[in-house]
Amino acid sequence: MRKLVAVVVLSATLVFGFAALAMADDTIGTISAQQILLQHPKFRQVQDQLKKISEQKEKEARSAIDKEKSDQKKQEIFNKKRGELAQQEQKLMEPLLKDIDNAIKKVAEAKKLTVVLEKDATFYGGVDITKDVLAQLKK
Repeated sequence: MRKLVAVVVLSATLVFGFAALAMADDTIGTISAQQILLQHPKFRQVQDQLKKISEQKEKEARSAIDKEKSDQKKQEIFNKKRGELAQQEQKLMEPLLKDIDNAIKKVAEAKKLTVVLEKDATFYGGVDITKDVLAQLKK
């Protein structure tokens, strides 16, 4: 029985030891994705466009809903306009998210980082590259 316990303990030690050695080569970066998005050079412009589109969709929905008597039809119109707005938002945000992704990759490669995580999901360690990513976006 003691031999079995000793083998299990030795095996666990080796597994965790090798895992620690393997991770020693990884260099981890962290970012604040929300901060990067909010400070993207084109974010304000996209937000203004979305506000105009939202106002237009709201007018269209009100006009169509006022003509309908059925609550079910009114709900369908509302859902349709909300879906159209979501599609427009995705279409407008996609280029910004691609820019951010590319900037993160460039900074990570320049700093020889193998992993980049959200800062809020990291308990300890990592190199904060948020400012570097923002600088890359402004180039």
